Amino acid sequence: MTIAKAAEFEVRLARTQAELHAAQRLRYDVFVTELGAGGSLVDHDNKLEVDQYDDFVDHLLLIDRKTAQTVGVYRLIRRCMATRAGGFYSENEYDLTALKSSGREILELGRSCLHPSYRGGIAMHQLWAGLASYVAQHQIEILFGVASFHGTQADALAEPLALLHHAYLAPPELRVTALPKARQRMDLIPADTLNRRQAMVQMPSLIKAYLRLGGCVGEGAFIDHDFNTTDVLLMLDTARLSERQAKIYSGQPA
Repeated sequence: MTIAKAAEFEVRLARTQAELHAAQRLRYDVFVTELGAGGSLVDHDNKLEVDQYDDFVDHLLLIDRKTAQTVGVYRLIRRCMATRAGGFYSENEYDLTALKSSGREILELGRSCLHPSYRGGIAMHQLWAGLASYVAQHQIEILFGVASFHGTQADALAEPLALLHHAYLAPPELRVTALPKARQRMDLIPADTLNRRQAMVQMPSLIKAYLRLGGCVGEGAFIDHDFNTTDVLLMLDTARLSERQAKIYSGQPA
């Protein structure tokens, strides 16, 4: 199913095993080769980043229409898919009880990546336009997913983690918590001594984008040694998007 088309790109769900492999190959290039991730199911021989959820979920592809190459990916897990897959991916890192019992229609986002040659341009906006269409089609009310800082040394990330804790913590009714096995406190710097500018400089662009759209985070970070990342759980209530923010989210001019 094609979700969106533009002059340069097509956004649609993967339909075949070959298209799934194209997504997994891009994920390998970004997460394994570029960022040093690992994992027991990674297929190094075929250069595919694979896990146990891939066969049960939707894979949103951004395809360069000139080259037919998959240059962007989002993995999408709805509640019904999580049931078949044995849970949401984020449940490996966070207790999602508050979110799952909210009564809202939820969608987990994950494995978001772009080919290096397409970063910093309109490609991400096109991928988000496709995501916005998917959200509308399935009447999604809350988006959530793990977002990552590169590296596992929390002290080096003290400023941005503290800012997330002090300024962007989710309301109590949606406040999921990091699992104890690899939980990292985020309030490493008091709010009154926090350098907000420095914190935002260190904040990954994807996290900043969700914060601008009204996103919030769960309690605590999670150290993921397999992926060499420090993870936070981001949530975005789609009902809270203003008209201007909704245009940004769907890739339209604000």
